[in-house]
Amino acid sequence: MNGWMQHLAVLPIAIPLLAGAIMIPLEDQRGRVRAALGIASALALVVISAVLAWQAHAGTGATTIYRLGDWPVTFGIVLVVDRLSALMLVLTAVLGFCALLFSLARWQRMGVHFHPLFQFQLMGLNGAFLTGDLFNLFVFFEVLLAASYGLALHGSGVARVKAGLHYISINLAASLLFLIGVSMIYGVAGTLNMADLASRIPEMPAENRPLLEAGAAILGLAFLVKAAMWPLGFWLLPTYAAASPPAAAIFSLMSKVGVYAVLRLFLLLFGEDAGVSAGFGSTWLLVGGILSIGFGAVSVLATQDLSRLAGACVLISSGTLLAAIGADQVAVTGGALIYLASSVLAIGALFLLIELLERGREIGADVLAVTLEAFGDGEGDTEEDGVGSAIPGTMAILGVSFLCCALVLAGLPPLPGFIGKFAMLNGILNPGGLGNAPGPLSAGGWALLVALVLSGFATVLAMARAGIRSLWATTRLVPVMGVMEIAPVLLLVGLCLAMTAGAGPISRYMQAAATSLHAPQDYMRGVMGTRE
Repeated sequence: MNGWMQHLAVLPIAIPLLAGAIMIPLEDQRGRVRAALGIASALALVVISAVLAWQAHAGTGATTIYRLGDWPVTFGIVLVVDRLSALMLVLTAVLGFCALLFSLARWQRMGVHFHPLFQFQLMGLNGAFLTGDLFNLFVFFEVLLAASYGLALHGSGVARVKAGLHYISINLAASLLFLIGVSMIYGVAGTLNMADLASRIPEMPAENRPLLEAGAAILGLAFLVKAAMWPLGFWLLPTYAAASPPAAAIFSLMSKVGVYAVLRLFLLLFGEDAGVSAGFGSTWLLVGGILSIGFGAVSVLATQDLSRLAGACVLISSGTLLAAIGADQVAVTGGALIYLASSVLAIGALFLLIELLERGREIGADVLAVTLEAFGDGEGDTEEDGVGSAIPGTMAILGVSFLCCALVLAGLPPLPGFIGKFAMLNGILNPGGLGNAPGPLSAGGWALLVALVLSGFATVLAMARAGIRSLWATTRLVPVMGVMEIAPVLLLVGLCLAMTAGAGPISRYMQAAATSLHAPQDYMRGVMGTRE
């Protein structure tokens, strides 16, 4: 690449960094300036991430390498853009824009420095998805966690502070494990560059391999804490339920950073070419993912709180993705990437939607600056003739949005949650691939198949119960909502519908990403090869 296009890879980090730094000295009275700068930054990230995704997939689908300071990759900081990292950048940008737009109605005013914290959160997420070495992965993890600490406590309140402090202590312990694991790996391998490390593992001396695998296990434990795998995800439900809706929406993606790290490193370092270490930890991922799905399914059935219900859906989503990684099949990984994208959009929309639904239970919660005019006034009560009550337009919009989120998360047709789950089930049932005779299904495959089906059934029951209670109750008020609040929800739901309409191209993109992840030679050659 020539000209300014070669610098696109660094912009998802540089733009929110500069925007957040500019916002800090601005006084709180300059809220409009901060908001305008934040929206401009978020829109720029949407455009740039879309261009990077197009570059990663168009033509040869080559991996883009960006060396900061033009240092050699084994000594300097390297950013890598392939199909997987580009996908995560797009999800971060879209969800970040929608959460930020939702916050402009009132949540940005509930505490100080919301906008700088949000920008640094985006910076940390983008950096974690782009970095090509373990040390800078740790750095960006800490950046996004530091920002998330402020966002978790944003708005104060006893429940929020209690859950936030719990969340901080758990993640500080996980960060310590991260450092220990990275130190052990560097001690035996002599490098932290992911591609360089992958090339050294097959020739690792036998006496050093136990220490390498121990370091990888400790590092994986830190990632699994962040991915909320059972029993390490006990912090997630109270934290996400207590957080403000915009923060909870972006937090739903933050749990996928741990999943991304496991997916990237497991297939890169312990793939088929890793020698005797090939497949290291796959059984633990499969079993832990299935147990996480089971715990999440029990949680969605047990909770009566909508915010905790959304948090339980995050647990099911993370468990499904981790189990799919443990299955170690290209077709299953491709389906998991479709499910990843759809579940991130649906859960983000659900966290924003919940605040609007809960508003109808509060007598004084309809004081907003901008309102969305309802198509009906709700006064046409025709109970005497047995017909029922007219449904206000506001409730219709909320109801359809809630239904779409429920269908995606339960994996029911025709929305993309079903497409992703169907692709995973097809990969499980046909481990040899299409066109080949189906081989015997392992016990782990049967367990994952049953877990996917039962978790979808549990989600249907829980979402139907919550929808009836929240949308059909005769005593509830019709919530008054601003255009800036409902627009992000409709945008996220609309993207889920767009994924259904564009299922063919999206499936090809995800399968190509899965194929390159399971055969990472191009990734390794791109990082370790000549300068772009």
